[in-house]
Amino acid sequence: MAARRWAYALARSSVPVGLGLLLWAAVGAGEQRRQETLKALPEVKAELAARRRQNELVMAALREAAETDENVARRPVPWRK
Repeated sequence: MAARRWAYALARSSVPVGLGLLLWAAVGAGEQRRQETLKALPEVKAELAARRRQNELVMAALREAAETDENVARRPVPWRK
């Protein structure tokens, strides 16, 4: 009798979990496809290039700050870069 109750409880709890996993897989595949479509758009490519350039400038400033003993935060606004 107890084994039957355990089996019934396990079956009842596994159905929502299985359904959730199926929905998660379906939504995940659609999200990946959407990301690939967005990356192919020209305006997104331009924005990514601008973001990449900004990251390069920040990394160059951090590299320069790490290599010098000078307080680079106190420099005047038009930097050498």
